[in-house]
Amino acid sequence: MSAAPDVIFKTLADPTRRALFERLCREGETTVGALTQGAGVSQPVVSKHLGVLKLAGLVRDRHEGRNTHYSAQLDALAPLTDWTQQMTGFWESRIDRLEDLLKRMDQ
Repeated sequence: MSAAPDVIFKTLADPTRRALFERLCREGETTVGALTQGAGVSQPVVSKHLGVLKLAGLVRDRHEGRNTHYSAQLDALAPLTDWTQQMTGFWESRIDRLEDLLKRMDQ
């Protein structure tokens, strides 16, 4: 189940959550402890942010003994990709119409 674009935008608007998600995208599956190192915040704060990312469908967790491993779910970004493509098409058509108008005005 994918989240609505609004949920994904709101979730990734927080710089700490966005940084955690980006790290998971770059580094692959990682433990909470590893994510806490270099995050600039405490482990409970990292866990809270990971919970929000999980609720939005942006990460998945896997428990192994005492450790919880998190991985990014890139497919969850599909609603943002779709929205971006729609906006790109919208603005490209607007710019094309503006260019046509300017050419007609120059004649």
